[in-house]
Amino acid sequence: MSNAALSRRNALLLLGVVVLAWGFTWVVNKLLLQYMTPIWAAAARSIAGTAALLALGLVLRRVAWPVKADIPVILSVGLLHMGAFAALVSLGLQYVPAGRSVVLAYTTPLWVIPAAWLFLGESIGRARQAGLALGMLGLIVIFNPLAFDWHNREALAGNGLILLAALCWAANIVYVRAHRWATPPFELAFWQALLASAALSAVAFAAEGAPAVAWSADLCWLLGYAGLFGIAVAYWAAVTVNRALPAGVTSIGLLGVPVFGLLCSAVVLHEPVSASLLAGMALIVTGIAAGVAERRA
Repeated sequence: MSNAALSRRNALLLLGVVVLAWGFTWVVNKLLLQYMTPIWAAAARSIAGTAALLALGLVLRRVAWPVKADIPVILSVGLLHMGAFAALVSLGLQYVPAGRSVVLAYTTPLWVIPAAWLFLGESIGRARQAGLALGMLGLIVIFNPLAFDWHNREALAGNGLILLAALCWAANIVYVRAHRWATPPFELAFWQALLASAALSAVAFAAEGAPAVAWSADLCWLLGYAGLFGIAVAYWAAVTVNRALPAGVTSIGLLGVPVFGLLCSAVVLHEPVSASLLAGMALIVTGIAAGVAERRA
């Protein structure tokens, strides 16, 4: 489907596909930890996604050999987002519920605002300042002493790892904003995923040893979903939507990912949803929306 032929209605439907695919991926990632060690789980998801991206790219005839100018963005996306973000999230999910994790991970736009000001010279107007304040308030609500066990070292480590993952993703976003594209983004997705798969496998082997996997039908469908829908289809859909809709519409639409992820974790994994988590998520989502609204103005 070409971008020119993609109607606004179809683009919005495709944006919905991205929200559903990425939201449910957090449940899948949590379930995978029952079968694999965390970094190997991230590596396996990445390998499945690499294969799916190659197949999808060949079908769409959108796999390109990278040129020299593409190397920095391949390294940035492959190592920071597809690599470090995936590994840190998988490690954090050992100790943090999936619903809480997706809310913390999607604080990423809040970290992008000061980083873009510092490294790209982007202004921070009143709406972004208010959005950043609301987001920080949301984090304070989530981590308030009445709702969080500050003596639980595993919980502290897990939450810290998820927030560190968000910072890695933010660093990648800031670089991508400054990057001058020589090859379209989707054409490079396979190479970025291939790099991430190699890096994650090497780190997993060094940190966790050779993989010990008890293969089953459940594990196969989890990896299949994570690779095909969580990475390949969602990435293609996100790139397509970004070209068909205004950036502000896409950014606000993607705020549905933590909302749907939290819902899925409650329904599928029976995770409790506290009032402080809901309030914190509402503040974070509102803060991000405020920052997006200023960018559109």
